[in-house]
Amino acid sequence: MPATPHTQRHDWTLEEIQALFDQPFNDLLFQAQRIHRQHFDANAIQVATLLSIKTGACPEDCKYCPQSGHYNTGLGKETLMDVDEVVAQARAAKEAGASRFCMGAAWRSPRQRDLQVVEAMVREVKALGLETCVTLGMLGGDQAQRLADAGLDYYNHNLDTSPEYYDEIITTRSYADRLDTLEHVRNAGMKICSGGILGLGETPRDRASMLQQLANLTPHPESVPINMLVKVAGTPLENAEDLDPIEFIRAIAVARIMMPQSHVRLSAGRGEMSESTQALAFLAGANSIFYGDKLLTTDNPEVNGDRQLFAKLGLHAETLSLHDAAQTPPSFPHQALYYDATNASATLE
Repeated sequence: MPATPHTQRHDWTLEEIQALFDQPFNDLLFQAQRIHRQHFDANAIQVATLLSIKTGACPEDCKYCPQSGHYNTGLGKETLMDVDEVVAQARAAKEAGASRFCMGAAWRSPRQRDLQVVEAMVREVKALGLETCVTLGMLGGDQAQRLADAGLDYYNHNLDTSPEYYDEIITTRSYADRLDTLEHVRNAGMKICSGGILGLGETPRDRASMLQQLANLTPHPESVPINMLVKVAGTPLENAEDLDPIEFIRAIAVARIMMPQSHVRLSAGRGEMSESTQALAFLAGANSIFYGDKLLTTDNPEVNGDRQLFAKLGLHAETLSLHDAAQTPPSFPHQALYYDATNASATLE
């Protein structure tokens, strides 16, 4: 008898979420895996590529970010890339097996002249048959509509952490600012990519509160990146205490249970994770990754490593259709096909 589809909810309480976190680990993963299989091919992973299109000198003071102009991390400033160069990178990413191409710029909010260039990038990348996603900082309603009119599929704007802990991490932008941007994106008809970063020094209740904010959005974000902090020298969090990998996996599983139809992305920090931790994350319901040898400024698992891990676990790349998976393993070609993103932020998504 088939399992009853898991009902999507938007009224989670902190007590309910904490109860999910507090389950025995095996019970939590079993529940998450059952829900995952109701909505997705359990062995299909969405493969995306991330490109920094404008790097460095960001006016925000996010304590985790090497692109912040407030900290000396040795990161140089680069201007906005040319449209043709971005399209060439997107074409290479598609040939490498990516179905989504994500573009990130280190801005507080895009200026009109820059937004015009990004609109052209979106149109050209979309014409290649790729899903498009950008992260440009805060957006007003008119800016969001312009991106939607250009054909943008997803806008990434992370909440980062809980409302209660937020001021410990960022002071130049409020939590309400972030929620307002997500509202503008949704009102413009685009899909939302929004998640957070774990290992910032937050408490377990902060992790539950962050997921509550995401899951109580109506509808849920279609993409939910869960980042592990990548500690960068020169940032205030360079000596933050490591988060226990089991606690990270618990957060992946709870995100899957609370947002059953969303893609949960295993994002920044994957380069520091063992194969076993990554395998547990996929078992817990993560079904999206960035691939390439660099994830913006920080190391990502090498392409050969991803190919070998997929083969060990019997995973394959998901096609553009959200629920139909490809039947052959993804192509992970030579690293020369990937952009050099050594001068970009590690946790934009």
